[in-house]
Amino acid sequence: MISFIISLAALIAGYFIYGRIIEKVFAPDINRPTPAASKADGMDYIQMPNWKVFMIQFLNIAGTGPIFGAIMGAKFGPSSYLWIVLGCIFAGAVHDYLCGMLSIRNGGVGLPELVGIYLGKNVKKVMLVFSILLLLLVGTVFVYSPALILGNMTGGTQTATMIWVLGIFLYYIVATLLPIDKVIGRIYPVFAISMLIMAAALAACLFIKWPSLPEIWDDLGNRTSAETPIFPCLFITIACGAISGFHGTQSPMMARCIANEKYGRPIFYGSMITEGIVALIWAAVSSYFFFDGGAAEVGASTSAAAPTVVTAVSSGWLGTIGGLLAILGVVAAPITSGDTAFRSSRMILADFFHLDQHPIQNRLLLAVPLFVIAGALLWFNIANEDGFNIIWRYFGWANQTLACFTLWAATVFLFHKNNFCHLFTLIPACFMTSVCVSYICIAKIGLNLPSSWSPWIGLSTFCLSFVLWIVLSGRARKEHIHYETEKTE
Repeated sequence: MISFIISLAALIAGYFIYGRIIEKVFAPDINRPTPAASKADGMDYIQMPNWKVFMIQFLNIAGTGPIFGAIMGAKFGPSSYLWIVLGCIFAGAVHDYLCGMLSIRNGGVGLPELVGIYLGKNVKKVMLVFSILLLLLVGTVFVYSPALILGNMTGGTQTATMIWVLGIFLYYIVATLLPIDKVIGRIYPVFAISMLIMAAALAACLFIKWPSLPEIWDDLGNRTSAETPIFPCLFITIACGAISGFHGTQSPMMARCIANEKYGRPIFYGSMITEGIVALIWAAVSSYFFFDGGAAEVGASTSAAAPTVVTAVSSGWLGTIGGLLAILGVVAAPITSGDTAFRSSRMILADFFHLDQHPIQNRLLLAVPLFVIAGALLWFNIANEDGFNIIWRYFGWANQTLACFTLWAATVFLFHKNNFCHLFTLIPACFMTSVCVSYICIAKIGLNLPSSWSPWIGLSTFCLSFVLWIVLSGRARKEHIHYETEKTE
């Protein structure tokens, strides 16, 4: 428990100390009009209260990510604490803050447009395809998984599940097409508050029970199989609680609703720290579940899947209320991730094609093809027994690869802003690049190389990324100096 308490304190301190440093580096302009005011359209650009924007941003980036990811990541051992704390403070929260603030500075543009501004038009095109595919995978996964749970609760038949699939899909269509304050702005804060209450209640139970959890200083070794080494698998497994590329597609959505740049740190950096705290609590709960008798206490198996862990622990520790909150966590949370995934897709395509989204026909023009493709992916998911797992494995890698693009774009922005402040994103960018390259090299969905090679692949990728940056940035600086000299002459 001592490691858990230290980690919790570190996350809170990270918001007030490192978050303020990053804010100072970016330098918000409180007198600069935000897109919510300058581009108000009553659809996507709508100014909303700060507390509501925070709650929506938190639930947008959270969903089941900090719960399921932390549960699966806890199987690696106490090293999961380190990744959640260090990843959240120095990578994830920085990623979310800079993505959101850069979107505000550039008129509320989506992630592909934002990356294109700093990394070039060719990268923008790659990001467009990559982002849409990722968001479609999210939307597809988060239709079937909650529908399956609800189907089991209402008869357990395939027909019941398909009825729920249709109902969730119809909700996605409505939430994608209506103004953001009509559906998302009203129900998201309620779900976000419920998730926070569940996390706080579980944390209170941990302090009351005071279990003998594995401590960081006792064992940082891998508690899973050798086929899933800590590097890079832990850093792919725990994404939303540490750093997640999916967040880069969500922050611009709230960048269109913020009233003033000064609220960026509590909304973007703060929501990521809050998500890190939720992930840390679930990592500690799961550590007790897997390694200290928690599974037997609630009548479950240590081999239970993440949704089962959620329902067993919540019901066993918190009773009827906990059971309801567990249902909310494993049903409502993924649904709220799925609808914003489709909404973000529509907004990204609207940016690319320069289509005004106020007319309903323009929204339908973009949304209909998205839902047709999602329907095909959903059919693949249902028709194949292992369809969900196949889609999820690709999502995990694609998600963290997206974070790499965002971090490199932020690094370019900071490089042109100051000579040294780009180090705040350069190190995380190099590290996450090494994680993604290593994973695709050793994973079965990739090159399937021996897992023992992963540290060397990762180290060489990190060094190569760093050296390439030094070379390219040095060349850019010389060209800039040469250009400035020519102008003065």
